[in-house]
Amino acid sequence: MALDLSSMALESVGMVNTSDHASVVSMNLFVALLCACILLGHLLEESRWMNESITALAIGLCTGIVILLTTKGKSSHLLVFSEDLFFIYLLPPIIFNAGFQVKKKQFFRNFMTIMMFGAVGTLISFATISLGAMHFFRQFSIGTLKIGDYLALGAIFSATDSVCTLQVLNQDETPLLYSLVFGEGVVNDATSVVLFNAIQSFDLSHIHTSTIMQFIGNFLYLFATSTLLGVVAGLLSAYVIRKLYFGRHSTDREVALMILMAYLSYMLAELFYLSAILTVFFCGIVMSHYTWHNVTESSRVTTKHTFATLSFVAEIFIFLYVGMDALDIDKWRFVSDSPAKSLKVSSILLALVMVGRAAFVFPLSFLSNLTKKSPQDKIHLKQQVTIWWAGLMRGAVSMALAYNQFNRSGHNDLRANAYMITSTITVVLFSTVVFGLMTKPLVRILLPTSKHFTSMTSSEPSSPKSFIVPLLTNGQDSEANIRSVDIPRPTSLRMLLSTPSHTVHHYWRKFDNAFMRPVFGGRGFVPFVPGSPVEQNGHQWN
Repeated sequence: MALDLSSMALESVGMVNTSDHASVVSMNLFVALLCACILLGHLLEESRWMNESITALAIGLCTGIVILLTTKGKSSHLLVFSEDLFFIYLLPPIIFNAGFQVKKKQFFRNFMTIMMFGAVGTLISFATISLGAMHFFRQFSIGTLKIGDYLALGAIFSATDSVCTLQVLNQDETPLLYSLVFGEGVVNDATSVVLFNAIQSFDLSHIHTSTIMQFIGNFLYLFATSTLLGVVAGLLSAYVIRKLYFGRHSTDREVALMILMAYLSYMLAELFYLSAILTVFFCGIVMSHYTWHNVTESSRVTTKHTFATLSFVAEIFIFLYVGMDALDIDKWRFVSDSPAKSLKVSSILLALVMVGRAAFVFPLSFLSNLTKKSPQDKIHLKQQVTIWWAGLMRGAVSMALAYNQFNRSGHNDLRANAYMITSTITVVLFSTVVFGLMTKPLVRILLPTSKHFTSMTSSEPSSPKSFIVPLLTNGQDSEANIRSVDIPRPTSLRMLLSTPSHTVHHYWRKFDNAFMRPVFGGRGFVPFVPGSPVEQNGHQWN
C-alpha cells in the first residue's frame, strides 16, 4: 500500500514537472521571439513601409506556421489568447504611457474635436456597422445571430487600434494628426468597450423608449465616472508624494508608488465596472502634469523610461501574441468547408469598417472647421483622408471583444460564432498589415511638407522615441513661453464661442496656478533634498 502511494506520488510529481517544463520551454521561446522582434524592428527603423507592430505580427504568423508543421496541425501557438491577460496586464501600461507622454497642450487644444471623433464618431460607426451587418448577414446561411450579436459586431469593429497608430504616425512631424487620431483612438476604444458592456448587460429582446434612454444614461454615467476616477487617482498620487516626499529617503519608493497608483486606478475601474481604458488614460495625463514634477530628478528620468519600456514591450507582446493565435487550427476547422463564404463575410465587415469611418470623419471634420477661424487649426481634406485611413486598423481590442461575445458558447459549437471569430481575425490581420504598411507612404504623399506642423507643438515632453539628453529640459516648458503666445482674451460671449479652446485654456491656467498647484504641486515645485540636484528656479512658481 505504501509502495503504491509512493509510486502514485512520484508519477504525479513527474506529470507536474513535465507540465512545468513545457511552460518554461514555451516562455523561453516567447521571450526569444520578443527579443527577435526588437532586434528586427531596430534594423527596420528607417523603413518607409515596416514598423515594429507589423514586424511582430509577421514573426508571430511565421512562428505559428512552424509550430503547425512541427505539431502536425494540432497547435499553432505557444500561449492561448486570453482576454484577461490582454485587458488586465498588457493594455494598462500602453494606455497609461500614452496619457503620460501625450502633448497635453496639443491634446486639449483639439479636445472638442477629439471627443466628437472618439465618442460621437464611434456611435455613428457603431450604427453603420451594426445595420450593415444585419442587412447583409441575414442573406447568408452562416447560422443564427441575435440582435445583440449584430450590435456587438458594431461595437467590436468600431474599436480602432490605437497601439498601431502610435507606430505609424509621428508626434513631432504631424502633431495635429497625431493628437486627433491617437486621442480619438483612446476615447474610441473606451467608448467601444463601454458600448459593448452596455449591450451585454441589457435585455435587447424587447427594445422600447425607456430601454434606449437607460442605455444612453448608462453610457454617459460610465464615461463621466471613469474619467473622474482617473483624475482623482492622479491627484491623490500627486498629493501623497508632495506631502510625504519619499525622495528624502528613497527614490525607489516614489517610483514604485507612481507605478502602483497608476495600475490601481485601472483595477479600481474594473472593480466598479467602469471604463478602465479611459480611467488610466486620464490618470496618466494628471500624473504627468502634477505627480511627475513632485518627484526628484532621478525619479523623473526613471519613471519616463520605465513607463515607455513597459508600454513598448506590451505592444510587441500583443502583436506577436495575435500573430501566433490567428493560426489556431480549432478556429478555422469549422469554416474550412466554405472558405469563399468566410472570405465574403470578412470582406463585408472590412467594407463596413471603411464606410463607417468615412461616415463620421468627413462630416465631423466639416463641423469642427466651422468653429475654427485660423486656417492652421482647420482640418484640410488631405488631413481628413489621412485621419480616415490611419483609423482603419483593427487590433487586439477587437479580437478580445470578439472572443468575449462569440466564444462563450465555444466557436466549435455554433457555426455563426466560428464565422464571426475567423472573420475578426482576418480583418485584424489584413487591416494591420495592408493599411499599416501603406500609412507611412500615404502620409508622405498627402503631407509632404508635414514638418511645418511642428510649429504647432508645445515644448512638453516628447514621445519615448524622442528621448534625447538632456531629457528633463524637454519636459520643462515654461509658463512664460505659453504666455508669450498671442492668445485672444475672452471679452464677450462671441469670443468664447469663436475661440473656445484658447479661452478655456486661459481660464484653466489661472485656476491651475491659483488653486491646484499650491495643493497638488506640479511644475515649479521641487522640494529641496540635501545632496540631490534641483531646478534653478527651486521653489518658485512660474
